[in-house]
Amino acid sequence: MSENKIDNPSLSFCAPSEVDLQKRDFLVKATAATGAVGVAAVAVPFVGSMLPSERAKAAGAPVEVDISKLKPGEKLTAEWRGQPVWIVRRSPEMMAKLDQHDADLSDPNMEVPQQPEYCKNKARAIKPEYAVMLGTCTHLGCSPNESFAQTSEWPGGFVCPCHGSKFDLTGRVFKGSPAPTNLIVPPHQYLTETTILIGDDKKAEA
Repeated sequence: MSENKIDNPSLSFCAPSEVDLQKRDFLVKATAATGAVGVAAVAVPFVGSMLPSERAKAAGAPVEVDISKLKPGEKLTAEWRGQPVWIVRRSPEMMAKLDQHDADLSDPNMEVPQQPEYCKNKARAIKPEYAVMLGTCTHLGCSPNESFAQTSEWPGGFVCPCHGSKFDLTGRVFKGSPAPTNLIVPPHQYLTETTILIGDDKKAEA
């Protein structure tokens, strides 16, 4: 029986040449490098998403509010730390009734520290004409509606539509309201006659 012989050089099973090894090493390194770039491309946005955004970093920063266009009897709403801040320019008629309903209030003398010491006065304000307070009910955090029309039985103020809490024009809560305390007066100061800085009261305390 004759011996089979393979003469086709293309079917040779000899060891790879040095050129083939170099090509293989190049392909392995190129594939690894491409994979690393892909991982980095995914990782950078992920890491970036864990960093605080500029908006988040600024959320607790003081806020300047221009009140130059606020007319008597009007309310302006700003935002500080994600909460509404009301600035009410009280008219002379509003101011005249601030101390005529103390007997109807839960904490008329502001014994609960819901305001800085420099606002513990009849107007709960640095400048009596301007009220500055957080627009969130102290019951469950709802936002009361303004009710500035004064009558013989109502001195003007705010009424919470959720559970009926009532506050006067200084933010003091009326008896019988679900809200346990007066509205909060945030720290603030006047930078100019018409600019209020909310969230910083270093000058106001001095």
